[in-house]
Amino acid sequence: MTDTGQRFREFRMPDVGEGLTEAEILKWYVKQGDAVTDGQPVCEVETAKAAVELPIPFDGVVRELHFEEGATVDVGAVFITVDTQPGAGDDAPAAGAEPAGEQPEPEAEPEGRQPVLVGYGVSTASTKRRPRKTVVTAPGGPSVPAAPRPAVPQPAPAPAVDRVPAGAPPAGRERPLAKPPVRKLAKDLGVDLTTVTPTGADGIITREDVHAAHSAAQPAEQPAAPAPVAATAAPARADARETRVPIKGVRKATAQAMVDSAFTAPHVTEFITLDMTRTMKLVQELKQDPDMSEVRVNPLLLVARAFLVAIRRNPEINAAWDEDAQEIVHKEYVNLGIAAATPRGLIVPNIKDAHAKTLPELARSLGELVATAREGKTSPADMRGGTVTITNVGVFGVDTGTPILNPGESAILAFGAVKLQPWVHKGEVKPRQVTTLALSFDHRLVDGELGSKVLADTAAVLEQPKRLITWT
Repeated sequence: MTDTGQRFREFRMPDVGEGLTEAEILKWYVKQGDAVTDGQPVCEVETAKAAVELPIPFDGVVRELHFEEGATVDVGAVFITVDTQPGAGDDAPAAGAEPAGEQPEPEAEPEGRQPVLVGYGVSTASTKRRPRKTVVTAPGGPSVPAAPRPAVPQPAPAPAVDRVPAGAPPAGRERPLAKPPVRKLAKDLGVDLTTVTPTGADGIITREDVHAAHSAAQPAEQPAAPAPVAATAAPARADARETRVPIKGVRKATAQAMVDSAFTAPHVTEFITLDMTRTMKLVQELKQDPDMSEVRVNPLLLVARAFLVAIRRNPEINAAWDEDAQEIVHKEYVNLGIAAATPRGLIVPNIKDAHAKTLPELARSLGELVATAREGKTSPADMRGGTVTITNVGVFGVDTGTPILNPGESAILAFGAVKLQPWVHKGEVKPRQVTTLALSFDHRLVDGELGSKVLADTAAVLEQPKRLITWT
């Protein structure tokens, strides 16, 4: 959040998760001219982890929405400006402009991620930037270094001001100072930043400066002639057999996470086919149990319980590989991730401390997790800190698969479809409820023996569900 003078206040995109760099504006709840109050949600944004509403942290009237719905906004970029003194008249300084008169220069705004909302953002450390030296050339005289600007405390920049040119700058001229979103805006509008007069702190060009330069140049520009359609049309698009969708949000984050996991952790996948008949009967019995009447009982619940029992018997699998510290981190808790297919894409929220929950508590947590995920309301906190995951591919009629580990986790169990199949039971071939489990694990942490024990124990509980009691 930024004070521009004392009237126009800018709200910057906060970091609503850990290390997020951008968010997409899904929906504006306000428009220019609307009155807003402290704590009122002004828009819904989608990050790589979740969709959240952003409340404005002050009162006033909306002066400008800097982005349209569907736009991707960098963390730290101004996305809404509010007039906190709507009755003060139009002679007040405009957003981004310096106050008139001999007023002291306002304290520089930190350029890093701003914790503008309670619980959002990361703390910023105070650092000092070396003063820039400028050279003043007197007519007919030598070049004389000008007095350096005083050092101003600055946090770690994110987004950082781009101070180093990609190529060598023209002789005797520094590259204009502007943040990446401002440079992109200038490029889109065709504005040469070297011709823009900066009004921001420390000589930084703001969005308002770029818009002002663009408006001033408009009368001198000639309207561009429409480009010939045949000459510039994209090839092979006339029959509309292809549709291009931008890679962003959950899909972008999932893709990057899967690539990182697949090429960082050496995956091993083992399979086991088992008789689920007794477990399926237990599901029907639990549905009639008064203690379970208020929760949803399904096969996934008992698979989750069996997996937790197997982890309790083989706790070494519940660990993480810390590459930076070169340590294996053994965890005394299980945050059980459940892969959920949602309209926003695949997400993996987790049940915190699932190992300590009773069966009714686990059923309640599982139901709430799935319902929240389908509504697109899963919070970033619910998707952090997972230790192992279950993915239920059986709901799509799929027998099994080779799942990829969720980054930072040691194992993931795929639960396939339960089907009536011929099975040898007590020496005779009978129709039984059969399924296949697949366990992928990080071979840096889990060797074949440990992985096999966990998979075999999970299957043993599901074949003989009484072991849920005897092994717990």
